[in-house]
Amino acid sequence: MSLIRPAFVLLIFLTLITGGLYPLLTTVLGQWWFQDQATGSLIRQGDTIRGSRLIGQNFTSPGYFHGRPSATAETPDNPMASGGSNLAVSNPMQDSAIADRVKALRLANPDAADQVPVELVTASASGLDSQLTPEAVLWQVPRVAHARHLSAEQIIRLVNSMTEKPLIGVLGQSVVNINELNMALDALKEE
Repeated sequence: MSLIRPAFVLLIFLTLITGGLYPLLTTVLGQWWFQDQATGSLIRQGDTIRGSRLIGQNFTSPGYFHGRPSATAETPDNPMASGGSNLAVSNPMQDSAIADRVKALRLANPDAADQVPVELVTASASGLDSQLTPEAVLWQVPRVAHARHLSAEQIIRLVNSMTEKPLIGVLGQSVVNINELNMALDALKEE
């Protein structure tokens, strides 16, 4: 009995610290220091929430830039079913899916370059990517310009202004948030 009491007291103490105090402290500090990230990195337009900077949306209209393919269950970019396809590169189903995506992209983007960017035909591990490289975005410019009756140069300037550079110029790669870019396109059309 003398060995059980200290072990039980230690269990209760560590449970309160690691199961209560520590999570509460990290939550409070996280919401204080990183308020935007702690609340979901939401994109707001006035009083309306238009999405999250972190979760892609399924844009299919020719007047919008399209993100990476999504392998989430049932519907594309479903945050309740995040995950990749888990198909190996050598899997024939993967080859077939990529070939179908390339064919569909070439049909939807007849004025674009022949070489389709890889990230436009392969799904990410999460299936929820909201960002593309500037090269993949610029590949889609002819379709978007044609659908919106805008000049390609005007849209290229918008893409360049929306490109996020890597930290310190070397950590990571340049990316464009598709959700924010498409919202900026709508604002450009209204001007």
